[in-house]
Amino acid sequence: MAAATTILLISGLGCRQDMHDEPKFFPQRGTDFYADGRSARPQVADTIARNQLHANTYFYSGFIDGKEGDGMPFPVTMKVLERGQERFNIYCTPCHSRVGNGMGMIVDRGYAHVPDYHTPRLEAAPLGHFFNVISNGYGAMPDYAAQIAPADRWAIVAYIKALQLSQKATQADVPAGTHVEPISSIAESEGLPANFASQWVLPPTAAAGTPDNQPYVLPPTVPNPGITPSGVAGASSAAVVTKRANASGGTTAAKQ
Repeated sequence: MAAATTILLISGLGCRQDMHDEPKFFPQRGTDFYADGRSARPQVADTIARNQLHANTYFYSGFIDGKEGDGMPFPVTMKVLERGQERFNIYCTPCHSRVGNGMGMIVDRGYAHVPDYHTPRLEAAPLGHFFNVISNGYGAMPDYAAQIAPADRWAIVAYIKALQLSQKATQADVPAGTHVEPISSIAESEGLPANFASQWVLPPTAAAGTPDNQPYVLPPTVPNPGITPSGVAGASSAAVVTKRANASGGTTAAKQ
């Protein structure tokens, strides 16, 4: 019994509270260790958090000097357009439809009316406008910044401009050997009505979401063609649309 007591006594004397009472700093508490009394130390000058080094502000915002820019931050290739089509079909078609006329399945079943890309206002809108809307949302449209990476947002922008181009393409716009086919013919070949991509008409089930129950009209966007950021390639520099890339319903076209 005495031996057991001795062992317990020695063990108890050997236990220290350093781990329990370690001299650590607690968030938002003061300390007398530093002269300014703060436990949290100021960040080193020019410190940037991980994944927040946005040196190319246009790439991440679509704005130049507070205005929506009108250029792509990287060259547009067929691979970029195919990626844009894939992302567009996943995230955008439920409302905007595969041809961008605003007659998506969700809208047709009562969701708020969405714009038709093939209108003079949006055809003249700068590329940064589309990137800004995808990133930050607009009206009833939520933002998609969490779902779509910046590079993919730009790819979608390029594909939207290709969709717009495809609706007014002529034989002179495409390379030799490429045939321009009306979208109505493509729609019929896909088993859709010829008027599938016609001007969007608000269905009776749609909710306008305005006090007078009339479609909301966005204010006109004044394009600024003079904005060309350094190193930014225009979308039309390599925008190419083929029937394969636009098999979901669009006129085959190309723009060099």
